[in-house]
Amino acid sequence: MAQQTVRADFAATPAPAFIRLFANWVVASADNHGMSFLVLDKVSAQVFAFDRLGKILGATPALLGAAQGDDSVPGVGNKPLSAIKMSERTTPAGRFVSSLGRDLGVKNILWVDYPNAISLHRVVKGTKKDRRLERLATPTAQDNRISFGCINVPVNFFDSVVETAFTGASGVVYILPEKRKLVEVFPTYRDIAS
Repeated sequence: MAQQTVRADFAATPAPAFIRLFANWVVASADNHGMSFLVLDKVSAQVFAFDRLGKILGATPALLGAAQGDDSVPGVGNKPLSAIKMSERTTPAGRFVSSLGRDLGVKNILWVDYPNAISLHRVVKGTKKDRRLERLATPTAQDNRISFGCINVPVNFFDSVVETAFTGASGVVYILPEKRKLVEVFPTYRDIAS
Protein backbone atom coordinates (compact mmCIF):
# COMPACT_ATOMS: atom_id res chain seq x y z
CA MET A 1 0.00 0.00 0.00
CA ALA A 2 1.43 3.41 -1.02
CA GLN A 3 2.05 5.93 1.71
CA GLN A 4 -0.11 9.03 1.41
CA THR A 5 1.57 12.44 1.35
CA VAL A 6 0.76 14.64 4.35
CA ARG A 7 -0.81 17.96 3.40
CA ALA A 8 -1.77 21.23 5.04
CA ASP A 9 -5.30 21.42 6.45
CA PHE A 10 -7.04 24.62 5.36
CA ALA A 11 -10.43 23.53 6.78
CA ALA A 12 -12.93 26.03 5.32
CA THR A 13 -10.41 28.88 4.95
CA PRO A 14 -10.31 30.13 1.35
CA ALA A 15 -6.80 30.36 -0.14
CA PRO A 16 -5.34 30.66 -3.62
CA ALA A 17 -4.12 27.41 -5.20
CA PHE A 18 -0.44 28.42 -5.00
CA ILE A 19 -0.73 29.07 -1.25
CA ARG A 20 -2.24 25.59 -0.83
CA LEU A 21 0.60 24.08 -2.87
CA PHE A 22 3.22 25.94 -0.85
CA ALA A 23 1.72 25.00 2.55
CA ASN A 24 1.42 21.39 1.37
CA TRP A 25 5.14 21.41 0.52
CA VAL A 26 6.04 22.83 3.95
CA VAL A 27 4.10 20.05 5.70
CA ALA A 28 5.06 17.17 3.37
CA SER A 29 8.76 18.07 3.41
CA ALA A 30 8.74 18.93 7.14
CA ASP A 31 10.56 22.13 6.21
CA ASN A 32 9.00 23.77 9.28
CA HIS A 33 10.89 21.28 11.52
CA GLY A 34 7.81 20.70 13.67
CA MET A 35 7.24 24.41 14.35
CA SER A 36 4.20 26.59 13.74
CA PHE A 37 4.53 28.57 10.54
CA LEU A 38 3.19 31.55 8.63
CA VAL A 39 3.01 31.99 4.87
CA LEU A 40 2.93 35.57 3.59
CA ASP A 41 1.91 36.23 0.01
CA LYS A 42 3.12 39.74 -0.79
CA VAL A 43 1.15 40.00 -4.04
CA SER A 44 -2.22 39.52 -2.33
CA ALA A 45 -0.93 40.97 0.99
CA GLN A 46 -2.25 38.02 2.99
CA VAL A 47 -0.86 36.01 5.89
CA PHE A 48 -1.86 32.40 6.52
CA ALA A 49 -0.98 30.90 9.93
CA PHE A 50 -0.58 27.17 10.65
CA ASP A 51 0.17 25.07 13.68
CA ARG A 52 3.17 22.74 13.72
CA LEU A 53 1.19 19.97 11.97
CA GLY A 54 -0.05 22.24 9.20
CA LYS A 55 -3.57 22.93 10.45
CA ILE A 56 -4.74 26.44 9.59
CA LEU A 57 -5.02 28.77 12.58
CA GLY A 58 -6.23 31.79 10.65
CA ALA A 59 -5.68 34.13 7.73
CA THR A 60 -5.66 37.90 7.44
CA PRO A 61 -4.77 40.80 5.18
CA ALA A 62 -1.48 42.55 6.00
CA LEU A 63 0.34 45.80 5.34
CA LEU A 64 3.80 45.45 3.81
CA GLY A 65 6.86 47.41 2.76
CA ALA A 66 6.07 50.36 0.50
CA ALA A 67 8.59 49.27 -2.16
CA GLN A 68 8.37 46.09 -4.20
CA GLY A 69 11.32 43.75 -4.09
CA ASP A 70 12.49 40.53 -2.51
CA ASP A 71 15.70 41.62 -0.78
CA SER A 72 16.58 44.00 2.03
CA VAL A 73 19.09 46.71 1.20
CA PRO A 74 22.37 45.95 3.02
CA GLY A 75 22.57 47.88 6.29
CA VAL A 76 18.91 48.99 6.25
CA GLY A 77 18.38 47.55 9.74
CA ASN A 78 20.94 49.97 11.18
CA LYS A 79 19.41 53.12 9.70
CA PRO A 80 17.00 55.42 11.52
CA LEU A 81 13.56 55.31 9.88
CA SER A 82 13.96 58.86 8.63
CA ALA A 83 17.02 57.80 6.60
CA ILE A 84 15.36 54.86 4.83
CA LYS A 85 14.58 55.82 1.24
CA MET A 86 11.25 54.83 -0.28
CA SER A 87 13.03 52.36 -2.61
CA GLU A 88 14.60 50.65 0.44
CA ARG A 89 11.28 49.91 2.16
CA THR A 90 10.97 46.29 1.07
CA THR A 91 9.62 43.21 2.81
CA PRO A 92 12.25 40.56 2.01
CA ALA A 93 11.32 37.12 0.67
CA GLY A 94 12.65 33.98 2.30
CA ARG A 95 12.46 31.47 5.11
CA PHE A 96 12.92 33.03 8.54
CA VAL A 97 13.05 31.22 11.89
CA SER A 98 11.19 33.72 14.05
CA SER A 99 10.32 34.32 17.67
CA LEU A 100 8.43 36.77 19.82
CA GLY A 101 10.42 39.61 21.33
CA ARG A 102 10.17 43.24 22.31
CA ASP A 103 10.70 46.29 20.19
CA LEU A 104 11.59 49.69 21.62
CA GLY A 105 8.15 49.96 23.16
CA VAL A 106 6.33 47.74 25.63
CA LYS A 107 4.45 45.54 23.13
CA ASN A 108 5.79 42.24 21.91
CA ILE A 109 6.39 41.64 18.21
CA LEU A 110 7.40 38.68 16.06
CA TRP A 111 11.00 39.19 14.94
CA VAL A 112 11.19 37.90 11.37
CA ASP A 113 14.56 39.21 10.14
CA TYR A 114 16.23 40.77 13.17
CA PRO A 115 19.44 42.02 11.44
CA ASN A 116 17.34 43.96 8.94
CA ALA A 117 14.81 45.12 11.59
CA ILE A 118 11.88 43.33 9.92
CA SER A 119 9.10 42.19 12.22
CA LEU A 120 5.47 41.17 12.10
CA HIS A 121 3.43 43.19 14.56
CA ARG A 122 0.07 44.66 15.39
CA VAL A 123 -0.96 47.41 13.00
CA VAL A 124 0.37 50.77 14.18
CA LYS A 125 -1.65 53.93 13.96
CA GLY A 126 0.89 55.86 11.91
CA THR A 127 -0.06 59.28 10.63
CA LYS A 128 -3.61 60.24 9.69
CA LYS A 129 -2.71 60.15 5.99
CA ASP A 130 -1.42 56.55 6.35
CA ARG A 131 -4.98 55.26 6.96
CA ARG A 132 -3.53 51.92 8.03
CA LEU A 133 -6.71 50.46 9.51
CA GLU A 134 -8.69 51.53 6.46
CA ARG A 135 -6.09 49.97 4.14
CA LEU A 136 -6.37 46.64 5.97
CA ALA A 137 -10.15 46.72 5.57
CA THR A 138 -10.25 47.28 1.79
CA PRO A 139 -10.93 44.27 -0.45
CA THR A 140 -7.87 44.95 -2.61
CA ALA A 141 -4.15 44.55 -1.91
CA GLN A 142 -3.24 47.56 -4.03
CA ASP A 143 -3.26 49.94 -1.06
CA ASN A 144 -1.48 47.64 1.41
CA ARG A 145 2.07 48.87 0.63
CA ILE A 146 2.80 51.45 3.34
CA SER A 147 5.39 50.23 5.87
CA PHE A 148 9.17 50.52 6.09
CA GLY A 149 9.33 46.76 5.47
CA CYS A 150 7.59 45.35 8.52
CA ILE A 151 4.41 43.33 8.28
CA ASN A 152 1.40 44.88 10.02
CA VAL A 153 -1.58 42.65 10.88
CA PRO A 154 -4.84 43.37 12.72
CA VAL A 155 -4.50 43.48 16.52
CA ASN A 156 -6.93 40.60 17.08
CA PHE A 157 -5.04 38.36 14.60
CA PHE A 158 -1.73 39.07 16.32
CA ASP A 159 -3.16 38.53 19.81
CA SER A 160 -5.22 35.41 19.10
CA VAL A 161 -3.20 33.68 16.37
CA VAL A 162 0.42 34.85 16.17
CA GLU A 163 0.98 35.25 19.90
CA THR A 164 -0.62 31.89 20.62
CA ALA A 165 1.37 30.05 17.92
CA PHE A 166 4.75 31.57 18.85
CA THR A 167 4.55 31.89 22.66
CA GLY A 168 7.32 29.83 24.22
CA ALA A 169 8.62 28.55 20.89
CA SER A 170 10.15 29.70 17.66
CA GLY A 171 8.35 29.21 14.36
CA VAL A 172 8.97 29.76 10.68
CA VAL A 173 7.81 32.69 8.56
CA TYR A 174 7.81 32.07 4.82
CA ILE A 175 7.62 35.25 2.77
CA LEU A 176 6.88 34.44 -0.85
CA PRO A 177 8.70 36.44 -3.53
CA GLU A 178 7.03 38.94 -5.80
CA LYS A 179 9.88 39.50 -8.28
CA ARG A 180 12.02 36.36 -8.10
CA LYS A 181 10.96 32.81 -8.91
CA LEU A 182 9.76 30.67 -6.02
CA VAL A 183 12.53 28.07 -6.53
CA GLU A 184 15.18 30.82 -6.41
CA VAL A 185 14.07 31.67 -2.88
CA PHE A 186 13.11 28.11 -1.82
CA PRO A 187 15.41 25.78 -3.83
CA THR A 188 13.89 22.52 -2.54
CA TYR A 189 10.29 23.57 -3.27
CA ARG A 190 8.07 21.32 -5.37
CA ASP A 191 4.32 21.38 -6.03
CA ILE A 192 2.30 19.07 -3.82
CA ALA A 193 -1.34 19.12 -4.89
CA SER A 194 -4.25 19.02 -2.48
